[in-house]
Amino acid sequence: MWAFWHKLLRTLGMKNIRNFCIIAHIDHGKSTLADRLLQTTGTISDRDMQNQALDDMDIERERGITIKSHAIQMNYAYEGTEYVLNLIDTPGHVDFSYEVSRSIAACEGALLIVDASQGIEAQTISNLYLALEHDLEIIPILNKMDLPGAMPDEVTDQIVDLIGCDPEDVIPASGKTGLGVEAILEAVVNRVPAPEGNEEAPLEAMIFDSVFNPFRGIIAYFRVKNGIIRKGEKIRFFNTGKDYGAEEVGILKMDLSPRKEVKAGDVGYIISGIKRAEEVKVGDTITNVANPCAEAIQGFEDVKPMVFAGIYPVDTDDYEELRYSMEKLQLNDSSLVFEPESSAALGFGFRCGFLGMLHMEIIQERLEREFNMTVITTVPNVSYKAYMRKTPDVAIIVNNPSELPDPSKMEFLEEPYIKAQVITKSDYVGQIMNLCIDKRGELTNQVYLTQDRVEISFEMPLGEIVFDFYDRLKSVSRGYASFDYHPIGYRKSDLVKLDLLLNGEQVDALSALVHRSNAHDLGKKICIKLKELIPRQQFEIPVQAAIGAKVVARETIKALRKDVTAKCYGGDISRKRKLLEKQKAGKKRMRQVGRVEIPQEAFLAVLKLND
Repeated sequence: MWAFWHKLLRTLGMKNIRNFCIIAHIDHGKSTLADRLLQTTGTISDRDMQNQALDDMDIERERGITIKSHAIQMNYAYEGTEYVLNLIDTPGHVDFSYEVSRSIAACEGALLIVDASQGIEAQTISNLYLALEHDLEIIPILNKMDLPGAMPDEVTDQIVDLIGCDPEDVIPASGKTGLGVEAILEAVVNRVPAPEGNEEAPLEAMIFDSVFNPFRGIIAYFRVKNGIIRKGEKIRFFNTGKDYGAEEVGILKMDLSPRKEVKAGDVGYIISGIKRAEEVKVGDTITNVANPCAEAIQGFEDVKPMVFAGIYPVDTDDYEELRYSMEKLQLNDSSLVFEPESSAALGFGFRCGFLGMLHMEIIQERLEREFNMTVITTVPNVSYKAYMRKTPDVAIIVNNPSELPDPSKMEFLEEPYIKAQVITKSDYVGQIMNLCIDKRGELTNQVYLTQDRVEISFEMPLGEIVFDFYDRLKSVSRGYASFDYHPIGYRKSDLVKLDLLLNGEQVDALSALVHRSNAHDLGKKICIKLKELIPRQQFEIPVQAAIGAKVVARETIKALRKDVTAKCYGGDISRKRKLLEKQKAGKKRMRQVGRVEIPQEAFLAVLKLND
């Protein structure tokens, strides 16, 4: 069967290939619709079918979200002609927009899926603009038409306003019932342009993803722009400059399907026995050693971590095992960046860069599930720029509050700002504006998309959204708000380092850089929270929040006291006093040598201060 398709492909060339991706907001039904496309084209049998067929991880199925993009090839017969459709299913959450940027760079068309009951959301608009920048053909699809709350006419008008298409171009569909699946496949064939490229030209293939296989090393997924990649050839990775042998090449079905060659316009995979993550850079160009291309393929968005946090093993003896686990995880998730660091409170660990709070949560959960590593995560923060008085033109990047230079030698600090878009019902505009203003946001625009839906644009510090912003947004809007953001650069800010002291000792893992106006309130809240979470000891523990040498908030965890005078009934008062003085001296000595064990919840307490 495969030999038949392969022979057919050689005769048909590129004009019968279609490369397309699926873009949508989180929870708009892309993975379910992808399942129906796989079933309709016979790519997956009914026996092997399961919900979210392209989602490999348990965590993806449990949460009903796509974390990693997945590529698969389908064969489809239309009007007597056989077509090869390469589909890339992409994530919808704002944290994983880097996955979307890769997929878009490898395609000529995109299915824009909008939930008929929810309408257009912020991430839909963000991903759509990304697709339009790459000149992709957009096929709008109105999904979840089977729901009783579906509003087809209203949502179709929103789509028409957004992309300027005709109402009849919007395909009504339902991933659950299979409505509109044939129409989608026909639209892909008729509307998505065939890939352009020259098989005779030097090999140019762009890597858009990679996964790690413990037996075979890194498997790189690529899209061939020009030329042919053949099994056994010597190939070169353009940016790293390293040469490898193409041990196996092939196309992506439900499993890897080996081929002797993969031609221009097609999507495939390569195995070269690579074991190190840094040797495969997503967005790199693969070329032939014997006949290399002149320059690398452009048009790929680089990954920039937005949120930083420390990850430490609960037991310090597990440090090397944690390093091994992080390296393995990085092979499957190239957006994770980490470097070793040490903390006085937690010992040796890693400073990690994440794309957002959900990404950080997913990484922590994957470490526990896939590698059985129980870890402590410190308070997340963002990356700041410090300018010194002696060298005002040179910025020092500060990823961790403990790296902050001496404030007396510092000219000023800059923090990253973002442009945030919130789409919500008009009933919740007031509460959302109050929330954004509380978070030092500045309103820049307010547009009514329909009578009932408003798009509010803000400029605000990224540091303000990494804690509890998303949870509070969902609370004040009763789940009817969608949120999207992108960085717009750094701005000067009046920031101070807030230190936490337990029993007079600074806990560097709980330090944070905060705006001066928020320092007192935040310090007070953290102290109250720690007082609740830290177990009482035999001695009194002061919990203090300080800016430099100035204490701005304090709470006291009372000592557990034994009633030493219980046996003294009657008699002289001096006997009781003597026992109490002896106890007091013992408590004082304890406090000088006593160390306070901080529970794991205390490190994440700062994230939920408003609960």
